[in-house]
Amino acid sequence: MMKLKSSSFSGYCVGFLLLQVMTSTSEKWAVTIPTVHLVAIVGGQTELSCQLSPPQSAKHMEVSWFKGDHSKLVHLYRDGHEVKGEAAPEYVDRTEFVKEAIGEGKVALRLHNIRVSDNGTYQCSFKDGNFSNMASMDLNVTALGLETQIHIQAPRTDGLMVECNSGGWFPQPQMVCKDSKGEVIPHSSQSYSQDGAGLFHIKMTLLLSYKSQGDMICYIRNPLSEEEKKINIILADALFVPVHIGLVVLVSLFFVILVVIGVLLICRCSKKTGNCCNKGGII
Repeated sequence: MMKLKSSSFSGYCVGFLLLQVMTSTSEKWAVTIPTVHLVAIVGGQTELSCQLSPPQSAKHMEVSWFKGDHSKLVHLYRDGHEVKGEAAPEYVDRTEFVKEAIGEGKVALRLHNIRVSDNGTYQCSFKDGNFSNMASMDLNVTALGLETQIHIQAPRTDGLMVECNSGGWFPQPQMVCKDSKGEVIPHSSQSYSQDGAGLFHIKMTLLLSYKSQGDMICYIRNPLSEEEKKINIILADALFVPVHIGLVVLVSLFFVILVVIGVLLICRCSKKTGNCCNKGGII
């Protein structure tokens, strides 16, 4: 009877120790991210950093970075060296493995020549034998844009048409124009387009009446970085055609047309009666 109790006790101890080993193995370390949300400028560089907690050497571990749903490999470190030829084509020759502090479990992936397509979520993964852990971070790409171009069309009787164009922005920018009093000028139209690199181009047209003479300022703002560019537009009085002058021109033109039509009708009637318009002194 004592032997049975001893056997049961031994089995209990073995099971308890096995459970402890499994628990300690699954909780021995975790991956942490110093900065979860990163902002990078198109054409620049950024670092995707991650580390082990508690700190320990990761020299013997497999370290990898993926983008999105873990299907696109960005960079791989295995067996003490970097593995070439397995990363997605768009990341070839653009990544640099920073491992100066790998003995403490701290590593980083330096990404060069940032593109709009780099925008998204990345995962940093550590693997030691059968145990692995990962953490995610968001990379937000931004571009401030190029200089704004202003085109002014020929004056019209209803006002002056001004067109503002600016490209090279990411994400989609916001544009607003204000008059000399600081009041927003309603736009006639606004459109967006993207080039092959994914950068946004914005086009806005405004119809300014003769009452809107004076300085005008257009602001273009990046909603992510909150940076903006502005351009001052000074419109000379001579560019505007007041409404009453426009009406006078139209009435005068209409009167001239009526006179020409009347002369032609008189000449036609004179020819039918055998008289010449030139002889009659009409023309």
